Amino acid sequence: MGEQALEKLRECIPLFQALSDTCRQDIILLLTKNDTLTVNEITSKLTLSRPAVSHHLKILREQGILKMEQQGTQRYYSLAFEDAIDQLKQLIITVEDRCY
Repeated sequence: MGEQALEKLRECIPLFQALSDTCRQDIILLLTKNDTLTVNEITSKLTLSRPAVSHHLKILREQGILKMEQQGTQRYYSLAFEDAIDQLKQLIITVEDRCY
């Protein structure tokens, strides 16, 4: 594997780690069925505590998978895959160019 391809792969590791957790996958699936949800709404649909849900939401936001909008005292979470998809596309393009 070329140096650039390896570098792109390493850049994607945090994204892969974020997506590999089943609790975070459950949150993503919930948000595919609902445009936006609050932490309390997500917590009510899962078997996780509110602090655990907040922790997972933070990781998903850091990886560009979710976005958060503040409205008054409520924080609404929704999917925002664009940055993550762009990162994965760059990995695929680089691997194709450097390895095949």
